[in-house]
Amino acid sequence: MSEILLEARGVTKRFGGLVALNDVNFTLESGSIASIIGPNGAGKTTLFNVFTGFYAPESGEVLVGGRSIVGLTPDRITALGVCRTFQNIRLFKNMTVLENVLVGAHTRVALRFWDVVARTPAFAREEGAALDRIGRLLDLVGLRGKENDLARNLPYGDQRRLEIARALGSDPRVLLLDEPTAGMTQGESRALMDFLRRLIRDLGLTILLIEHNMRVVMEVSDRVTVLDYGEKIAEGRAAEVQRNARVIEAYLGRGRAAGGAVTP
Repeated sequence: MSEILLEARGVTKRFGGLVALNDVNFTLESGSIASIIGPNGAGKTTLFNVFTGFYAPESGEVLVGGRSIVGLTPDRITALGVCRTFQNIRLFKNMTVLENVLVGAHTRVALRFWDVVARTPAFAREEGAALDRIGRLLDLVGLRGKENDLARNLPYGDQRRLEIARALGSDPRVLLLDEPTAGMTQGESRALMDFLRRLIRDLGLTILLIEHNMRVVMEVSDRVTVLDYGEKIAEGRAAEVQRNARVIEAYLGRGRAAGGAVTP
């Protein structure tokens, strides 16, 4: 049986009088690609922020591998194996490709302050191991040979891949991607989805997406969860969710919902 890596139980998050998430339950099984979809303002990114420690819920519980993470800081949640990217690319623009991925890898480097200052043999070993691993990651994402390029000089698609490589540097078990195909052509989106499948196969990752590109969602997702006004209104396989009347209404409006379907 698949292991439940990430779980939300009755999560509620408010901003003043606005209920951004209302009693949301969610599970993510190992070795899968799952998607969270919904209209703008549905609470998708808020849920990601709760999962990764940027927001604390007013009530409910979030568990990683059966351990509650409510109240933990984002860096401690990353150390537990949950890492994310953002809708708007947040690279260190004036750092190189290599330096960006090194930042992501720092949570897995076991060095004391003195080792770094004195450049001890332990530092040399850890640095060499980190550089070897980063080289393999850059091969995996197609950025080998661009180690010394500044992030700001990369094409848009490569910047997306670099952001994923930086997240992978932390050696996550669960990778959360917020709008990974935003701004991409259909061909670029398809190539990225093929790449994500390789990550599951080659690295044993589990992936959770927020995604507006319905074609991508329907083609790649093992399971789809739909939020609307902070509530979960549907969940299941992509084809089932696509035909769900509440989902159609949320996307198209009550007047257009009859006989419709969410168009990929």
